[in-house]
Amino acid sequence: TRIEEPVRIEYHGVEVLKCGPWSQGPVLLQHLRLLEGFELHKLGLNTAEYLHTYLECAKLAFADRERYYADPTFVDVPLGRLLSEDYAAERRALIDPRRASLELRPGSAVAAAAPAPERWPAFTGDTTHVDAVDRWGNLFSATPSGGWIGSSPVVEGLGFPLGTRGQMFYLDERHANALVPRKRPRTTLTPSMALRNGEPWLAFGTPGGDQQDQWSLQFFLNVVDFGMELQEALDAPTVQSTHFPGSFYPHQAHPGGMRAESRIAADVLDELRARGHDVGIDGPWSHGQVTAVAREENGVLSGAASPRGRVAYVMGR
Repeated sequence: TRIEEPVRIEYHGVEVLKCGPWSQGPVLLQHLRLLEGFELHKLGLNTAEYLHTYLECAKLAFADRERYYADPTFVDVPLGRLLSEDYAAERRALIDPRRASLELRPGSAVAAAAPAPERWPAFTGDTTHVDAVDRWGNLFSATPSGGWIGSSPVVEGLGFPLGTRGQMFYLDERHANALVPRKRPRTTLTPSMALRNGEPWLAFGTPGGDQQDQWSLQFFLNVVDFGMELQEALDAPTVQSTHFPGSFYPHQAHPGGMRAESRIAADVLDELRARGHDVGIDGPWSHGQVTAVAREENGVLSGAASPRGRVAYVMGR
């Protein structure tokens, strides 16, 4: 275990902290950088315009996750460029407001003087999460995860299974997340924390593999852009993109794909289909188990837990 500085950006006056690029954490920050170029509150929550914008920004952010993220002790991850406002503006210009993109489009985040790396071929049980806050303003956010015996082969003669996270590596040496001895696999585990006026404010996260930062981000946007209370923000229906290669072997991708909870309005989903999104429908309360705790400036502590799956809860004393 290493003590590391978090990666951070400011969004609408809120400082958002994530783990480094050995996790998928910075993808939420890249997604926010792209979204801050739009007035989301004017688009309206879960309208076709809002969801189209959200999904197209997700595709660009996760394409960079696939291209660049890996253990930074082995790979030079250009986070300064990836999280810059200029880079976000360049990437934002790729979005067609009326048409869904079907390609995986990582950006050019390598300095011009550096040799261009060879491109790799295009690839077309669950975790837990816990947040805590105390009256002194200490915040804690963690997304622990182990392995699944059913999908982790047992080493013959030794009696223990290989770590499930190993399947997140690529065996193509040209990939940033290629398997190398002592290298950490780029994992999906991605707790979140936010500060207001320099003070700890909000801790949040969820199980859910590649969707963790998508479900968490929609909760965060509901609070910051739409002014919702924590529980209201967790209860709102969500969508997720499946456009990019998955973190788990065999790293499948579904170009243009998205999934929506069935509580999203039917006419909105029809409009997304008309714009080229490959829309799949999930159960009304099926996307993750986001939890959150907060400490307001007046010292009031609050918490909320998603009712999805009926496994998450919040408590205080």
